[in-house]
Amino acid sequence: MTTRTLIALVDGSAYSESVCHHAAWIANKNDWKVKLYHVMGRRNATEKQDLSGAIRLGARSELLEQLSELDAERAKLSHAHGRAILEDAKAIIAGDGIIEVETRLRQGDLVETVTAKEETGEMIVLGKRGEAAGHATEHLGSNLERIVRASHKPVFIANRAFKPIEKVLVAFDGAASSLKAVDFIARSPLFAGLKVALVFAGKETADIAKSLNGAVSTLAAGGIAADTIIEHGEPEKVLSRLTSQERYELLVMGAYGHNRIRSFLIGSTTTEMIRSCRVPVLIMR
Repeated sequence: MTTRTLIALVDGSAYSESVCHHAAWIANKNDWKVKLYHVMGRRNATEKQDLSGAIRLGARSELLEQLSELDAERAKLSHAHGRAILEDAKAIIAGDGIIEVETRLRQGDLVETVTAKEETGEMIVLGKRGEAAGHATEHLGSNLERIVRASHKPVFIANRAFKPIEKVLVAFDGAASSLKAVDFIARSPLFAGLKVALVFAGKETADIAKSLNGAVSTLAAGGIAADTIIEHGEPEKVLSRLTSQERYELLVMGAYGHNRIRSFLIGSTTTEMIRSCRVPVLIMR
């Protein structure tokens, strides 16, 4: 089912503005609408206190009532804050073109919300780090990792600052996820007019050469003339160096699989590239 909708997640962090600009760029090129989500975490239950002992019953009841009112006031402020984040995000996207934007304020677990709603979108866009992560380059938000692992849709991970995308590097290893990425690029208006290069990190074999040639042909059928790069070395180091030195503005790569063992490999190439790469990363299943 084609929804022609992009799901964008904003949280008020330093990355949210970049998420909005990238969402607008993607929506404009695909002629999609945007659904903006801000998900508030479940409110912590009011801390239970020992109000027994010397406090008489009337005073205890009055204190509980005051705590309840305070909790309700905090909930109101949280909702107002969430609505303000969504309105600001909507204004940023509207400033980048004529794009239909809907806003959704939700409460609960972010990943549960995304997995419940992902079928209503073609792609998910979010920032590399969330509101609580600060700017530590070694930190990769647990929600982001969980979303990448749980989602069956392409996940676009925005870096801290938006800049126009003209050159795209595609990590290619001949596996199913990289073949799917090539097919997606060949069919998507998002990549029309962009310079695309396929890179394989490792020792060239006859099978790899054949797979690369097939990928180039697939892209050519979609109107994209792609270059190929083969370099020895660890994939994360090769990809990081190329994106930096050759000034690629987007990295496209396949994600780790759903099997139980690999889902816990925090040191996987995918996770390492999301953590260290300074350009947006599009993750394909």
